[in-house]
Order: sequence, then C-alpha cells, then structure tokens
Amino acid sequence: MAAAETPAEAPAATSALRTYPIAPGVRLNVRSGPGTQYGIVRVLPEGSRVLVYCQTPGTWVSGYYGTSNIWDNISNGEFVSDAYVYTGSDGYIAPRCL
Repeated sequence: MAAAETPAEAPAATSALRTYPIAPGVRLNVRSGPGTQYGIVRVLPEGSRVLVYCQTPGTWVSGYYGTSNIWDNISNGEFVSDAYVYTGSDGYIAPRCL
C-alpha cells in the first residue's frame, strides 16, 4: 500500500481498488518503472499487501506465481512484478497504465 497518498485522490476513485498479497516469504523490490532495468526505490517487507492502480507490460520475470511481463503500478512511480503478487489471474486485473 502506498505510504503517502495524495489528497487529490478521491475516495470514490479508490473505493473499487482492493489489496493483493505479495508472495509468502518474499521481500519484494519496488522499482521506478516496469522492468528490472529500473532502479529499486524501496523494498516491501514480507507479508505486505499492495493496491494495484493500473498494470503495464514490461520485462519478463519468473517469480513465485509463474512468469509474467505484467508490472503492477502500486503508487506514483512505483512498480512491482505481477509474478510476485497474488491477483488470482495470469492476465490483467486492472486498467492499463497510461
């Protein structure tokens, strides 16, 4: 979950969003863009849950939940590989990022 959400985010816009757990036993790298070539901006601790605002294709990653090129936008300028997030789907579960 984003530590500091902007006040401009209306409750109605976020009410449809739900959180998803990251893979058990994983400390997940959060990157500045949708790929492993982007810098790590922080690390999520084990047991974290994330809001997925939108998703976008990026570099392929093999992780706990398979291999995927889908990257989840969890905050402004913060992305995690969907291969480590349990969404219940191998495909997109949120709108594509613009």
